[in-house]
Amino acid sequence: MWGLLVLTALFLSVFGKETFEGHQVLRITANNEAQITLLKELSEQAHLRLDFWMEPIRESLPIDVRVPFNSLQTVKDFLAQNHIEYRVMIEDVQNLLDEEERQMLKSRPTPRTTDDFVFSSYHDLNTIYAFMDTLVAENSNLVSKIVIGQSYEGRPLNVLRFSTGANHPGMWIDTGIHSREWVTQASGIWFAKKIVTDYGRKPSLTNILNNYDIYLEIVTNPDGYQYTQTINRMWRKTRKPNPGSDCVGVDPNRNWDAGFGGTGSSNNPCSETYHGPSAESEPEVKAIVDFVKSHGNLKAFVSIHSYSQMLLYPYGYTHTPAKDQAELHVLARKAITKLQSLYETQYKYGSIVTTIYQASGGTIDWTYDQGIKYSYTFELRDTGRFGFLLPANQIVPTAKETWLALMAIMKHTKNNPY
Repeated sequence: MWGLLVLTALFLSVFGKETFEGHQVLRITANNEAQITLLKELSEQAHLRLDFWMEPIRESLPIDVRVPFNSLQTVKDFLAQNHIEYRVMIEDVQNLLDEEERQMLKSRPTPRTTDDFVFSSYHDLNTIYAFMDTLVAENSNLVSKIVIGQSYEGRPLNVLRFSTGANHPGMWIDTGIHSREWVTQASGIWFAKKIVTDYGRKPSLTNILNNYDIYLEIVTNPDGYQYTQTINRMWRKTRKPNPGSDCVGVDPNRNWDAGFGGTGSSNNPCSETYHGPSAESEPEVKAIVDFVKSHGNLKAFVSIHSYSQMLLYPYGYTHTPAKDQAELHVLARKAITKLQSLYETQYKYGSIVTTIYQASGGTIDWTYDQGIKYSYTFELRDTGRFGFLLPANQIVPTAKETWLALMAIMKHTKNNPY
């Protein structure tokens, strides 16, 4: 294993990014619990190097898995032998990545103003940081940048604060906690520009900012994001080494002190849902924890992921309903109705545990347990046609429709103080 890792590292140091020629994404349909069990066993075959985008949890949910070219025949034979249905969602992953890179190259020069910024393209980390600094410089009366900590590799954890100056309660939005979910960081950039554009022009947003501060962390996992840009586009976790293991990184959405280490997280450092050695072990998570506690007056907390088109509220780590479930459910329905009004995009909504699966150590379970009633998680476009590789031409439509839902949550928060 160690020799393979050394050879892989040497290859990447010489040739750059990891490539995915011939990799396919399969959508698997399990018809019973026996097939779920078989798929879980398949997922544990490390030599196949399978990357489950949607894990085998329950038979009612689709199971998406990226299969390397060298493992394709083995996996397809396994599925056929066990009468498990599947279809190919992505024929060749590298083709999508090549197109993504071509689109990024078209908008590579850093614009001088945020008005010139290409929101319909994905951008590297330095360009996003430059955008944030330019936005602050252009709107210093409304926007400031605060650094709430450092990533494991020493990158600043930058948060934009939109404030009219008074000591207001706060609302939090973060994007990009899972680094490969690029449409979230791209949407976060669009949200930032939307806020400064609408303040003073749109009464609803103006009213919110006259009474609340908005905090926006666009790149919540910068080490992971940089790694997706330079080495492995499919990287999900943080980049902190795991002592005693060759596998790197922790799932930052399993690292919170809310049912930590329970069902829906893994104690295997090589797993995409590895929860880490202890709650808040990841500096990217600990920085938000410290900020939330020091602020003490956040009223809404929204963590934005992709993909699967869902709006979720607590809980994920327990089947016990949140005490505010009725209100959270009604507000979720209102928010996704607003979202759907723009492009007819269909969203599911509900508690995490009932809508998708049990997942312990998640962000919004922790924030809800800290007293932040309006705690929500978005799973943005799409439902699996492109998955984590959403084409850049869908960035702005995704951001626009999501903004309508965010506004519904923020307006409700403002109108229902607690």
